[in-house]
Amino acid sequence: MSKKNYISLAKKSADLQIKELKKIKKTFNKSFETAVELILNCKGKVIFAGVGKSGLIARKISATFSSVGIPSFFCDPAQALHGDMGQIQKKDILIIFSYSGNTSELTNMLKYANRYRIKIIGVASKPDSILLKASDIKIILPKVKESDLTGIVPTSSTSITLLLGDCLATTVMHQKKFSKEKFKVFHPGGNIGASLLLAKDIMVVGSKMPIINYKKSLKDALKIINKKKLGIVVIIKNRYIKGLVTDGDLRRELKNFSKNKRLDNFMSKKPLVVNENMTASKALAIMNEKKITSLLIVSDNDYKKKKKMKLKGIIHIHFLLKSGVK
Repeated sequence: MSKKNYISLAKKSADLQIKELKKIKKTFNKSFETAVELILNCKGKVIFAGVGKSGLIARKISATFSSVGIPSFFCDPAQALHGDMGQIQKKDILIIFSYSGNTSELTNMLKYANRYRIKIIGVASKPDSILLKASDIKIILPKVKESDLTGIVPTSSTSITLLLGDCLATTVMHQKKFSKEKFKVFHPGGNIGASLLLAKDIMVVGSKMPIINYKKSLKDALKIINKKKLGIVVIIKNRYIKGLVTDGDLRRELKNFSKNKRLDNFMSKKPLVVNENMTASKALAIMNEKKITSLLIVSDNDYKKKKKMKLKGIIHIHFLLKSGVK
């Protein structure tokens, strides 16, 4: 088989799954709405369960719910038989995935939930299945054609189950008005956490900032640059940003001027200033574009006014890279 055939087979499989996934819209009905309302009003935890590939999907959706601030965990039906059932309380909700709905390992978990009146949202493709018969809310997945050569390996069926779970999560997120700022609280690490960092999260503040009064001399500025080690010094007049001098600027001027010459004679009077709520990744892009290593940070209000801006902090390219910002 040629490599061209590999690509052709992959495209054929992808096209079939894409076609089958469009059937998901059939599940967006009254049952879906009721499930969302139940989750939004849940006073306990949202517990996911499933066996085999459905279990893997349940774990993923549970992780998504947790990452957006909805208390959730995955409960393995097999382990539940040996004591884990005690984790499930009356205020909780059980969301169980099983494409066939007739997985025998679910039986005892369903009996337990029914006995203690724990609400069950069942997700399956067969209306008369064990799972949906025991569920309070029945979400019926459409029958789909698997995308493998035999038509029996779980492919399209797992994809559509995953899509349904993600749609539940995103609908709940929307209703809860979940924001990037909130997501950052629950997901501070990794590439996602880094991409959500704001300038104010990384900037240096207070005594760590290299600032100096505009009446001071070159000699004074050099001392501060050497001490603070950010390669710049910000010139301040009456608490407002007046200008900026870099390490390179100072050393070049020393050849031509006296060390006692005032800074406001040669400083940059329009330093690059950014909003404290700018994303760190955008700040890095600006630095790369302008070929600079630092940015001055000001408040939202000052940035809008563009006049008499007070320095809130300084962000250096090393801090961005160290935090994993790309």
